[in-house]
Amino acid sequence: MGEPFYITTAISYPNGKPHIGHAYEAIAADVIARFQRAMGRDVRFQTGTDEHGLKMMQKARDLGITPKQLSDEMSSHFIAMCDELNVSYDVFLRTTEDRHHAASQELWRRLEANGDLYLDRYEGWYSVRDEAFYDESELVAGERGEKLSPQGTPVEWTVEESWFFRLSKYTEPLLQLYNGQPQFIQPDGRRNEVMRFVEGGLRDLSVSRTSFDWGVKVPGSDGHVMYVWVDALTNYLTGLGFPDENGDFARYWPANLHLIGKDIVRFHAVYWPAILMSAGLAVPAQVFGHGFLLNRGQKESKSLGNVTDPLELAERFGVDPLRYFLMREVAFGQDGSYSPEAIVTRCNAELANSYGNLVQRVLSMIFKNMHGELEAFPSIAADDALLAMVFAACREELPCAFAELNFSGGIDAWMRAVFACNAYVDEQAPWTLRKTDPDRMKAVLLTLFMAIRDLTIAISPVVPSSAAKVLDQIGIPLEERGFPALTDADWFMARVATGEKLGQPTPAFPRLELPEDATAA
Repeated sequence: MGEPFYITTAISYPNGKPHIGHAYEAIAADVIARFQRAMGRDVRFQTGTDEHGLKMMQKARDLGITPKQLSDEMSSHFIAMCDELNVSYDVFLRTTEDRHHAASQELWRRLEANGDLYLDRYEGWYSVRDEAFYDESELVAGERGEKLSPQGTPVEWTVEESWFFRLSKYTEPLLQLYNGQPQFIQPDGRRNEVMRFVEGGLRDLSVSRTSFDWGVKVPGSDGHVMYVWVDALTNYLTGLGFPDENGDFARYWPANLHLIGKDIVRFHAVYWPAILMSAGLAVPAQVFGHGFLLNRGQKESKSLGNVTDPLELAERFGVDPLRYFLMREVAFGQDGSYSPEAIVTRCNAELANSYGNLVQRVLSMIFKNMHGELEAFPSIAADDALLAMVFAACREELPCAFAELNFSGGIDAWMRAVFACNAYVDEQAPWTLRKTDPDRMKAVLLTLFMAIRDLTIAISPVVPSSAAKVLDQIGIPLEERGFPALTDADWFMARVATGEKLGQPTPAFPRLELPEDATAA
């Protein structure tokens, strides 16, 4: 069993169906999880839904159903999204589960035992949509002069009894964490924002509500439910069996990576580590706040009528092309944009025309001109140079970039190797060699066969279904599809020794067509 690697997404708030932002984060986390598995790590991948809070209660009331009925219905859509997009989660955690209530209450007791909770009266600005309290200095003016949160959401003045967490006590410990572990918050721009916020001094945090009852009950305090962020953040512990600190918890905690949207970095990089410190638990290794995915450069909203159902995109273009586009097109950590035209253009140019066509041409020629047979062959300098270049891209450049969550950079290195293979085909012209030098033709095709195997293993975390289809066609065993297999110098001769023949290949990366209803940007 390999070294443990625990990755989580933010848990989604299910007061509406999944949108493209939810899909983007889930896909990115899945690529990371699959990559780490392929590197030999023992991966634990958790996602889920955050089902408590005032928004859920209000939405259920508007629909004439109970909050539990609403959460049951809506969480099923998020599970379906993950399954449809081939997201290989190990745990899908719902905060309405009994085990989560038990974990949250135990965490609360630890904060209380450490003297970090006290009862007081809260008066201040609260955003129902953000489930967040804001200081007066953080508010911005709306178009009509109304007060809005930094996220542009409405706020209302709230007065109620509340339990408070002594967040102010953790100002210096948090700054020591950020300075001692610069990788704790990434990218650097997010780290700088958080440090400026904490350096400005922290106020104690309201962590319970009495104005609604849809949430985890505060132990020993009738009428109080936990403020949704304390409840929600605890999910990362719940999924490992907390408060039992043996078993999965002992193996996988602290988390290697909390992958979240940039709009909730403060909760994960300030409140969460402070809560963990108070409870005597280790803090995660890294919090990474990715950017937003924009629709033709605009943030999606119901009022603009540009909200995209990610499952409709997957149905139109295919799951793997959508996954490839999102990881290739957007510099991870920054905002990015998508459109049907961009998806079709990118995937046709790279997946279909460059890589897919390479695979189909080479395997077809081996099937047609070599009866699908693999054999030992003498190589020349051009063959060795190509395989060395492909190896470097697949075993060194792409893994190094992916380990740093630089997906577009890693895929760029992979594409350069694909282009090199296509240039090699054109230079060697195996269709001409078939008549003039059949033995050399075989060497060229088998060199490309070896390159295709490496390229396909490397891109598997991004396009798992399509890559598996290619690896099945070329007879690579399931246990030899990880990155360590790329260093096996004897794999080709072992494949030859089986005596198996390649069959007629079927295309794994068909060209995409632009939907008729898509309009130019």
